[in-house]
Amino acid sequence: MLLITVFGYSAFIRMSRYCSYCHKAHAICICDAITKIDNPNPVILLQHPDEVSHPKNSACLLSLSLQHCVTLVGEDFSQHPQLNALLADPDITYAVLYPGENAMALSEMTARDANAKQGIILLDGTWKKAYKIYQLSTNLQVLPSISIDACAPSHYQIRKSRKPGALSTLEAGYMALSQLEGNAKRYQPLLDSFDTMIARQLAFLPDARKRCD
Repeated sequence: MLLITVFGYSAFIRMSRYCSYCHKAHAICICDAITKIDNPNPVILLQHPDEVSHPKNSACLLSLSLQHCVTLVGEDFSQHPQLNALLADPDITYAVLYPGENAMALSEMTARDANAKQGIILLDGTWKKAYKIYQLSTNLQVLPSISIDACAPSHYQIRKSRKPGALSTLEAGYMALSQLEGNAKRYQPLLDSFDTMIARQLAFLPDARKRCD
């Protein structure tokens, strides 16, 4: 609560605990750590509703950093007008980052379509939730699916998956764009801001809670 006095009248105004831009609590706001990146290959984030307000979610940081990034929230995107309009763009070929049985390595897709503009679709949620999004969204199933080439273990100390080799959404975006363009330096600011976010959240967690949720 904040006491405001105007023309001799006083009133209490309820202030939000969360930053309106990065959606983190003000105590761990990461706006000062965000670096805007002009990514030639656009990204679409399909976010499960449960992730929108999750305090440890990394997708918001990714979307705020990339100039060409659209975030859509839901579970079944089959009839989603905005997504289907983006997929219909004849100048961009989209692929879903999803390690299914028929997924091709990202390096293979790059070599096959070297002269085409590529777009990447990321599913933001736990493995179970990402699986549900993919299974419900028939428009995703007709797109090529890709997997990231071998990469370093995740830095996401505050939220870990039981699945070996799992990455946060931000790390997956970093790896996919870096490998697609062969330019990891361009996207290094993503990891820098990610490390800042983790450090600030860890500073406010008791030792017993510095683990996955």
